[in-house]
Amino acid sequence: MENKYECFVQIINGEENRISSLEKRIQELEVRQQQYPEVTFLTYKDRKRILVTGGAGFVGSHLVDRLMLEGHEVIVADNFFTGRKRNIEHWIGHENFELINHDIVNPLYIEVDEIYHLASPASPSHYMYNPVKTIKVNTMGTINMLGLARRVRARLLFASTSEVYGDPEVHPQKETYFGNVNPFGPRSCYDESKRVAEATCYAYAKQEGISIRIARIFNTYGPRMHMNDGRVVSNFILQALQNEPITVYGHGKQTRSFQYVSDLVDGLISLMNSNYSMPMNLGNPDEYTIEQFAFKIKDLVGSNAPVVYKDPVVDDPKQRRPDITLAKFWLNWEPKVLINDGLKKTIAYFRNELLVKHHSERNVFFPNEWLHTSDVPITSTAKNIEL
Repeated sequence: MENKYECFVQIINGEENRISSLEKRIQELEVRQQQYPEVTFLTYKDRKRILVTGGAGFVGSHLVDRLMLEGHEVIVADNFFTGRKRNIEHWIGHENFELINHDIVNPLYIEVDEIYHLASPASPSHYMYNPVKTIKVNTMGTINMLGLARRVRARLLFASTSEVYGDPEVHPQKETYFGNVNPFGPRSCYDESKRVAEATCYAYAKQEGISIRIARIFNTYGPRMHMNDGRVVSNFILQALQNEPITVYGHGKQTRSFQYVSDLVDGLISLMNSNYSMPMNLGNPDEYTIEQFAFKIKDLVGSNAPVVYKDPVVDDPKQRRPDITLAKFWLNWEPKVLINDGLKKTIAYFRNELLVKHHSERNVFFPNEWLHTSDVPITSTAKNIEL
């Protein structure tokens, strides 16, 4: 009888231990559960289903953040050619968010109200790596998105580029300037396919009655830029942070205009919601020579790296500066973020990115809006909060 009692006690103790272990496990899972910032609640009349192609990319992920925080349902379609899941992983699992691993060179059949068509490699090193793919995504991909817009009667915003102006002979560049583009040069896969995509958008608008918007985006920078995209800002910051020679191609007197990514997102959303359907420049009219910019970043980083000059790049535009008269008039839009402020945030992000040594670590970038919401956990040893 004693043996039976002891056996019974052991069974009870074992079950209690098992229950205690399960309770502990449940508590751990609850702690680890994804937490999201508080998003605005919109009724069914105001809430939109919005598709963002290339939404895991640099600009796309910032646009997704803004649309999510505004309370819309957002669908990201990305094949991760240049985008990263890490850019939008903080929304995965949210009831208003959906991620589709999809190459828009193939048709996509979903129901949406608006389409932000951002999918395309945008840096020279990326689009030159696979020029045929670049042409396909900007031509066939755009046709597929326009076909989707036609089927569901959605408005489409196409992310064009200042590259449609080529090496401009008019300065600053107005939307009425037709450009000076080399159709056979190393950049032509990007320049010309974007020009074709613009023409396709207007052909669909005229023939099929599609509501389209076209943003000609000038140089943009900010957190979540690719570390190795070969663009001026990322190159200079990385080289300065690592005290490597800061490489300027050519004499450094060629000019560029740089806008911070949050300003661009403001412009894209304003353009989508406007009544203006012709191409519109979105960029910062403040102009710097590449040489000036190299020394500015060197000073902000506090680097001792030397500035070195190398052979010029083929078809590198000599001047690039947007005329944003139309954006000011129609959207009441102009860049707000000062160049030093934007660069400091970008440098902080890149500095923390260099600290990441393990896959489990996260270089977390939070938009300003997150700081006014409920606590968001930061599990990475490399943290970056925009202040």
